[in-house]
Amino acid sequence: MPSIVEVRSLRKAYDNGFEALKSVDLDIEEGEIIALLGPNGAGKTTLISTVCGITRPTSGTVTVGGHDIITAYRGARNLIGLVPQEISLEPFEKVINTVRFSRGLFGKAPDEAYLEKLLRQLSLWDKKDSKVMALSGGMKRRVLIAKALSHEPRVLFLDEPTAGVDVELRKDMWEIVAELKKTGVTIILTTHYIEEAEAIADRIGVINKGEILLVEGKDALMARMGQKHLRIELTEPLDAVPAALAKHGLTLAEGGQSLIYSFDATKERTGITALLQDVQTAGLHLADLQTQQSSLEDIFVGLVKETS
Repeated sequence: MPSIVEVRSLRKAYDNGFEALKSVDLDIEEGEIIALLGPNGAGKTTLISTVCGITRPTSGTVTVGGHDIITAYRGARNLIGLVPQEISLEPFEKVINTVRFSRGLFGKAPDEAYLEKLLRQLSLWDKKDSKVMALSGGMKRRVLIAKALSHEPRVLFLDEPTAGVDVELRKDMWEIVAELKKTGVTIILTTHYIEEAEAIADRIGVINKGEILLVEGKDALMARMGQKHLRIELTEPLDAVPAALAKHGLTLAEGGQSLIYSFDATKERTGITALLQDVQTAGLHLADLQTQQSSLEDIFVGLVKETS
């Protein structure tokens, strides 16, 4: 799959010496959804702003569809749609006029059929003649997406697209993103919601302190770094892990009714057989056994801790 966005040795430093981006390298494949995860101040918005031409890089190069964002900025910018964090819309303007205006800014000829299709896709068609100020917060987010897509870009950046949106609307937004992918749009989103990345992204990028820690396929990342946990429910609570089981690195859950064993499911030997034999030898009686997979959140928190 060819890369539609290529970032090489991208650095952004400010006059006070603060480095928001530190030699970032990133390839974004055409037609994929990539989620950038990172804590506040990690550099997510700075990275997006730089690619979109809002912030000028200190050094390094970025190309979008083969167009350099500095030397061929018009070609690059025409391929990009941006949905910012903040809702900034003309409150007294009608939805349809807002979207028409955004299309015109890019020099695109009027195309009412395309705008109707776009607004219907975003469930905004019945609101086309409503003033923006009359819309709910979720609907205003949809208008921002419609504006970003009005000039038919090939790359869509979503900067915290569901911030402040309730759970139901958030899931609606996930469905919208999935539908956009089907039309061939490449989508890059930043998010604080781990479940958002887990639900819709093809690849996950983790950024912290201006550096990309990794970029990997979501499923491969979960398989490579995700641990499984065996929860051993006991019929009688314990005060401590028995000395005979110390070699297994068990954790006693709160209340003393469960023992937690962590293991790598990708290894040929997990140690579970030996553990259960030792549990029986120690005279403990099992009530239940459960296994759990590490979530993306567990993996993310672990990565960020390592660089803190």
